[in-house]
Amino acid sequence: MVQIEAVIDGVACVLAQDQDVDDVIRRIEEATATTGKFVRLVVVGNREVNVLVTPTSRASISVATVPYDARDNGDLEAPFGGFYDLY
Repeated sequence: MVQIEAVIDGVACVLAQDQDVDDVIRRIEEATATTGKFVRLVVVGNREVNVLVTPTSRASISVATVPYDARDNGDLEAPFGGFYDLY
């Protein structure tokens, strides 16, 4: 599976598998064209993170191939996390 890590102003967000890297980049670029805008990301564990991106924000995107994890499918209705996963 392909996994994206977005680092925005030094804060790393490892995105849930199957996220569209081009869409993430496009939304970050659009936010920098405003005075500031929250960009919604779905991170590993199927959790939602909203990151404020401004024209002065520094962002980097890295893409890596990682092992498949069926729990990490981007479904916000079925989050997983911590030591008590039952999947």
